Amino acid sequence: MIKKKILIVIGGALILYGASAGLSYMIFNSVLKRPVNIVTPFGSLTDVTSGYEEGNRDKPCPLNGALYTKKREDDWQKRRPLGVMLENHVDARPTLGLSRADIIYEAVAEGGITRFLALYLCQDAGDIAPIRSARTYFLDWLSEYDAAYAHVGGANTPGPADALGQIRQYGIYDMDQFGLGFPTYWRGTDKLAPHNVHSTTKKLWEAAEEKGYGPKNDKGVRWDEKFTLWKFKDDAPLDARGDQKPIVMPFWEQSPDYTVTWQYDKNANVYRRFHGNEAQIDKITNEHLSAKNLVVQFQVERNANDGYPDGHLLYGTTGSGKALIFMDGKATVGRWVKKDRTSRTQYLDASGKEIVFARGLIWIETVPAENVVNYQ
Repeated sequence: MIKKKILIVIGGALILYGASAGLSYMIFNSVLKRPVNIVTPFGSLTDVTSGYEEGNRDKPCPLNGALYTKKREDDWQKRRPLGVMLENHVDARPTLGLSRADIIYEAVAEGGITRFLALYLCQDAGDIAPIRSARTYFLDWLSEYDAAYAHVGGANTPGPADALGQIRQYGIYDMDQFGLGFPTYWRGTDKLAPHNVHSTTKKLWEAAEEKGYGPKNDKGVRWDEKFTLWKFKDDAPLDARGDQKPIVMPFWEQSPDYTVTWQYDKNANVYRRFHGNEAQIDKITNEHLSAKNLVVQFQVERNANDGYPDGHLLYGTTGSGKALIFMDGKATVGRWVKKDRTSRTQYLDASGKEIVFARGLIWIETVPAENVVNYQ
């Protein structure tokens, strides 16, 4: 009888221990968010981007209005924005580093395969991959930020899509992997080339500083001296948020692997990204790729006809056109307006009033003007 009681006590203790250990693990990972070790050819890096930051979060990021501490602001004041060209090929997934971007642009590179321009200023990404080649229309969006540009080569066929020629012509702060090499960039063993070029924001900003691409140009003018800020607001209260249905957004109908579905999470007030039923997860931070604001801009897509086998594309990035803006669980039908390559794109509602974004990541999707986005 005594032996039976002892076994019951031991069993109960084990159950209690297991429950407490599980709870501790959950708290440690979801609240404390321990750093992630990243193995590289030159040693182990530690991603500390999820760590605690002490102090008031009252300093708005110039790019997306998210609030950070004074220490974080001190860091971003010492650098210029960084644009990184990342791919979304099925063989390249999952893309790393997107969950720490401030703004993300997405458009088709060619063949219906989309590519990302991830902009960083106020956050650090412990690993960014796979980095790919430049395309001309991404330069038009990059130019709004006077940003340094990290990429691996680019389209260079003579004609209107000659991205490498335009980088020189426009005076882009060029961070081409072919000019920098190791250890700023390295090829990982996780995937086959060309889907395996990695870097980090730390290494890219260090390389930019060495090249003289700090916050000021060679004339002593800061990148943000004439930068046009968008307007930002806090989240709508829960009872004022909408009940947005899934947003299904095809880029090319004949390339369904790249159709994106955004699911609105009302409690978190974010739009979560899926390809089909597959959640898109950043494997470094283990975060579901999400956006506070989702912008769809409809632009004329045409072939550059420059003789490139897969057909380089062009988008009508300047002028104006229809836009859909999703925020706080609601959809706004409006317009985008961009005067010229270096001008800041403005997003307006139907009455012509400038959109005020929720503080946080802004994901901007460019789709062909004739596309239909299902969201009602």
